[in-house]
Amino acid sequence: MATEKPDASALLHLRGAALERGEPLALPITPASMFHLPGDPATGVDAYGRMSNPTWRALEEALGLLEGAPALAFPSGMAAITAALFATLKAGDRLLLPADGYYTPRVLGDRFLAKLGIAVETRPTARLADGGFEGFRAVLIETPSNPGLDLCDLADVTAQCRAAGVVSIVDNTTMTPFGQRALELGADIVVASDTKAPGGHSDILAGHVASKDEALLAAMRDWRTLTGSIPGAFDAWLLHRSLQTLELRFARMCDNAEAIAARLSGHPAVQALRYPGLPGDPGHGLAARQMRRPGFLIGLTLADAARADHFIAACPLIEPATSFGGVHTTAERRARWGDDVAPGYVRLSVGTEPLEDLVAALEAALAA
Repeated sequence: MATEKPDASALLHLRGAALERGEPLALPITPASMFHLPGDPATGVDAYGRMSNPTWRALEEALGLLEGAPALAFPSGMAAITAALFATLKAGDRLLLPADGYYTPRVLGDRFLAKLGIAVETRPTARLADGGFEGFRAVLIETPSNPGLDLCDLADVTAQCRAAGVVSIVDNTTMTPFGQRALELGADIVVASDTKAPGGHSDILAGHVASKDEALLAAMRDWRTLTGSIPGAFDAWLLHRSLQTLELRFARMCDNAEAIAARLSGHPAVQALRYPGLPGDPGHGLAARQMRRPGFLIGLTLADAARADHFIAACPLIEPATSFGGVHTTAERRARWGDDVAPGYVRLSVGTEPLEDLVAALEAALAA
């Protein structure tokens, strides 16, 4: 299932191709709420800061290059997901969410969408290919699922959605465009939290949507403009800067994760290990077909909550933190948030540290 790799060279030289002599190579930050009139965002001429901004327009061009489709920037991943859902759904519609994916969309469904007359149902990621999408308006897909790392066949599921007239929305946060090409595999909309690997330095909140469907993209743009769910100029600049090293960071993180998963899979302190890159993982065959790399997330199950907490605290190269995808290796015992995982399940987000240093620190912490 071959897919095109994002053009990293074009990304690095995207701005330089349009520069005049003496202009800065780095993207300027434009912190403006008002622009000299007349302006029209539809023509690329800015009029008001809630409608458009030169800094996040440049960011969207870079994101669009990575996704292979027009993109819209948002101030967080959940802002992007919310825009996709509210631009797609209306009262009386049915929405299918992953039962084992990131929990916040389910909370949004329970606390807000249900009150608006939208029927919200859930299904485990591994069972999405069972079909039965007739009657739904939209399906949110997350593969690999967060935090359990279960997979579904994206091409199959999105094809079934299309046949049933259902909008497929794929949360590609765990993989980035360098790891999985959700739109090429049939998704109508891809959403992502750029707070994670695209930002990569644990210093911004950001998100984006991308779609080849002009009507869906226009509806999400309207949602952003009317609700004011816009990125700040400085955050957009930080993300634009970070995208230029995403390919390098992602490759290093995946290389580290593949080596660590292989080393820890037989460790006596590890009761179970999930990593799609391992030949023995339930999702390995599917991952090899639809993912360019197996990713940087590893699921470790230790004996109990106390041992999991001790492992995280004992490793000097693990930062105990929620979220993932940064240059630092981080870990979290996900049952603390109510995720349906074992009490000793640890989501390990592998960073860019030197591999042997990281392996030695992890093995020492497990031995403790």
